Order: sequence, then structure tokens, then C-alpha cells
Amino acid sequence: MTTPDDELEDFDAQEAGAGTGETLLIVLEADLAGQRLDKALATAAPDLSRARLQALIAAGQVSLATPGRAAVPLTNGSAKAVAGTYAVVVPPPVAAEPLPEDIPLSVLYEDAYLIVIDKPAGMAAHPAPGCETGTLVNALLHHCGDSLSGIGGVARPGIVHRLDKETSGVMVAAKTDAAHQGLSALFAEHDIDRMYLALTRGAPHPVVGTIQTRLGRSPGDRKKMAVLKTGGREATTHYRVEKTFGPAAKPLAARVACRLETGRTHQIRVHMASKGAPCLGDPVYGAGAPAAPVKAAIQEIGFARQALHAAVLGFVHPITGETLRFETPLPPDMAALEAALEAL
Repeated sequence: MTTPDDELEDFDAQEAGAGTGETLLIVLEADLAGQRLDKALATAAPDLSRARLQALIAAGQVSLATPGRAAVPLTNGSAKAVAGTYAVVVPPPVAAEPLPEDIPLSVLYEDAYLIVIDKPAGMAAHPAPGCETGTLVNALLHHCGDSLSGIGGVARPGIVHRLDKETSGVMVAAKTDAAHQGLSALFAEHDIDRMYLALTRGAPHPVVGTIQTRLGRSPGDRKKMAVLKTGGREATTHYRVEKTFGPAAKPLAARVACRLETGRTHQIRVHMASKGAPCLGDPVYGAGAPAAPVKAAIQEIGFARQALHAAVLGFVHPITGETLRFETPLPPDMAALEAALEAL
């Protein structure tokens, strides 16, 4: 059963995530102990579906409410439930369509058909669960006004391709249906010039090469992508080591230019990791600590994301036929990291 969140006076509901939504307190009696946590909670709180509870548990929104102690989120829905009171933070409903937000954009090019921007790290391309505001779509809706509405669908208007939230660099968005269709065709046919700069742990070998694999969801972790023997989709990355840092015989880090022939989710991050040279700072694919001097450099400048920047985007304008090419330098955080690596 559920209880009002003021009934457990000693429990700090804010630590469990209150303020981001409604906090429900679900009491599990002894007869439900030993069952799967998600199933037990769904039984005790029939207003919440089991699937919804599984999602909330995975998002860290469920805690065992122990009076006088800090709330510790539970993240495993298959764990055995124990009797007690659980705090469940249910986020408020979000708008069905993204809303315009006055967010500054670094515009590299714009006409009546499309817009090219230099996306900063930390900005998601489009709204998604847990990241409904502050995205590029929200900014574009404000910047472009009604011209963008519905282009490519209401959830991701104007978006033709995307960069990971913590990857910086050049992106193009469509402002008309015709431009959206034309750009989508260019990306589908791999008729786009895309070059990324990565700062990696160690250096891939050989110094120039092509990585051609199949990429798909990792069988062991569905939130990650992985190189697969079968299934998935073909993915090709051409790379060149531009510079190494540390001893020449065994570099501690490298600057690598990667050109995409295909554009799969997390492609460069997975491919660099498959060569034993993951992007520095990558929280998902950067298994293993970098060498001590590199780790010290990262900590000194407070670098806190994957060191990957979409430096070049070139394509033929789908409406005018003009050849366009945009190139941006490393953003300040990656430039500072590279400078620190130069001193190794």
C-alpha cells in the first residue's frame, strides 16, 4: 500500500529525489518479502505498473526508506524484496512535444532550409527520458520559430543526425521537409564528410588504418553498444594517429583523427576501445585507468567527459547544390587536455 510522504517523519525524502516529482511511500508487508522487488512493489502499489517500476528502479528513483539514515537508491529490480517502506519518486509528466527554450547557439551557417551549429558538450541533441529540457531541439525551436515545427517528427524536429550528449562539434539540422529528406538521404548514402578528433588512452596500432566491424547492442549490457560477430549493422571508421604523447615507443595518449564512413551509435567510441585505445574520459567504453601522468593531467584540468569532438562536417546542400564544409577547433576543455598531454 502507499502512504503520504509526511507519514515517515525521520526519512529525508529529498535525499531520495523529492523535488523532481511526487514521492510515494510504498509499504511492503512480510508476505511480499522474498519476491522480486519490482513485482512486490507492483503488487503493493497497483496504480504503478511493473514496467513503470522497473524503469524507475533502473533510474535510481526507488529507495528503502530507513528512518534516520540517508536514502540509498536501489537499482536492481530482480533483487529480493525485504519488508519495509520504500520511497518511489515518480517524475512529473512531461509535455508530449518539446517546448522552445532561449538557449544560446553557436551558429556556423543558416539559410531558409537548414542550420549548422557547433554543439557544446553537455547538450543532448533531442529530448529523451530523464533529459526533457535544455536540448538542441529546445534551442532550435526557439531560434527557428514555427519553421521548424514538425520537421522530421514532433519529438525530434529538424534532427537528421545526432552527437552524443557529451560529444561536442558540428551538427546540421533541417528547417524544411525538403531539406530534411535531402539531408537524410545524404546520411543514408554515407555521402557526408565527417571527421572527429579523439584524445585516446595509448594509441591505436597501426597508426593509420580502417576498422570495419558489425555494431549492435551488447548482449551483456543493453545500454551499451559492442562489436558483434553476427547481427548488428556494418560500421566502418578510417583513422589516423596525428600525434602521440609520452614515450614514442609506448605512447601514453594520442590525438586521433577519425573519418566516419557509416554513422552508428557510439561508433568511434566503440571502435577506438576495440583497438585498445578508448577515448580519454569515456565513462562507458573507457575500461581501465590511463597511465598515472595522463590521469593526473585529466584531474588537474577537471576534464569530465569523453574526449571526442566532431571537427568537420561537409556535404552538398540538398536544395541549392552548394558544396558546404565546416570545421571547428577543439573546444576549450579538450584543448586544455591536449596542452596538458603535450607536457608528458
